[in-house]
Amino acid sequence: MKTTIIAEAGVNHNGSLSLAYRLVDAAKEAKADYIKFQLFKHNELATAYAPQANYQIRNTNKKQTQLKLLKKLELSLDNLRKIKSYCKKRKINFMLSVFGVEELGILRKLNLKFIKIPSGEINNVNLLKCIARINKKIIISTGMASLKEVEFAIKILKKNGLNKKKIFVLQCTTDYPTQLKDVNLKSMITMKEKFKVDVGLSDHTIGEEASMSAVSLGAKIIEKHITLNNNMRGPDHKASLNPKNFKELVDKIKNVETLLGSNLKKPSKSELKNKKIVRKSIVAKRDIKKGEIFSKINITCKRPEGGISPIYWEKIIGKKSKKNFKVDDFISLR
Repeated sequence: MKTTIIAEAGVNHNGSLSLAYRLVDAAKEAKADYIKFQLFKHNELATAYAPQANYQIRNTNKKQTQLKLLKKLELSLDNLRKIKSYCKKRKINFMLSVFGVEELGILRKLNLKFIKIPSGEINNVNLLKCIARINKKIIISTGMASLKEVEFAIKILKKNGLNKKKIFVLQCTTDYPTQLKDVNLKSMITMKEKFKVDVGLSDHTIGEEASMSAVSLGAKIIEKHITLNNNMRGPDHKASLNPKNFKELVDKIKNVETLLGSNLKKPSKSELKNKKIVRKSIVAKRDIKKGEIFSKINITCKRPEGGISPIYWEKIIGKKSKKNFKVDDFISLR
C-alpha cells in the first residue's frame, strides 16, 4: 500500500515567489510526492463585497474584503511556470487547485498529471463539466458538502466523459484549523463504498492523528498544508505543519503503511524462527511402556515444536504405544 502525500502550499507563499521556492524545498526534504499551489484570479473568484470567513480574519488579524486578501495571494502564470520548473529541478511533482473556468486555459498549458477541485467548487457545474472534458485524473475535496452533493458532482464528471477510475474523493472539513470532532473519517469509508472510488483526506487539523488514522482506514491520498512558519501572517499558516513536523508526518505515514502490511495472513519471517521454540509438541507426561494406551494421564503438550503437533491430539488419544517413551520424549506412532 502506497499513500500519495500532497504538501498543500496553497497560499502560504504569501504572494512571494522566493517563499514558494522555499516551500518546494521543504516539501521535497519531507519526501512528499506532490506540492500543490492554487490557481485563481482574484477578481474572478470573489466579488468586491465578499467578506472574509471568520478563520481568515482570525488568522490574518486583519479585517478586509476577500478580494483584497486574494489579490495579495494570487500567483501569475509566469510565476506558476517558474515554480513548476523549479519543482522539476527538485524532482517533486507539481499540482494546482483550480477555481474557475477561465483559469483552466492556464492549467492546460502547464500539462499536469492531476487537477484538484477545491471544496468550494464542488457545486460549480460549469467548471466540473469543463474539467471532465480535459480527461485528466481528478482529485475533488468535499468540504461543506453533503453526500448527495458529492454524488451530484461525480455524476457530472462521469456524464461529461470522465472515467470513474480517474476520480479521487477526499473527505475534508472546511475550517482552519479543524477540530478533531469535526473530521468525521468514517464518511470517507462511506464515500468509498457508495461511489466505488479511491478516497483520501484533506487534513486541516493541527497535528498528525487525523492523517495517520485516515491511512489506516484505507486513504490513498493525504493532503496536508505546509508552511515555513506557523507564526507567519496569512489565512492558512495556523492549520499547517512546519517543515520539521511535515517530515515527521511523512515518516509516520510510511510506518503506518508498514504496519498495515498485506491482506494475507501468514507468519512473518521473523516469527518463523520463534515458532519452533514457542509452539508445542505432544510429549510423554510420564514414562510410557510399549503397548500402553495413550491418554490424558500419560501424554501432554510442551514446547518445543518438532514432534507431533497438538492439533492431532484427538487422533493420538486412544492409540497404542508401539515403543517405550521416557518423560518429555516426543510421542510418535511408529
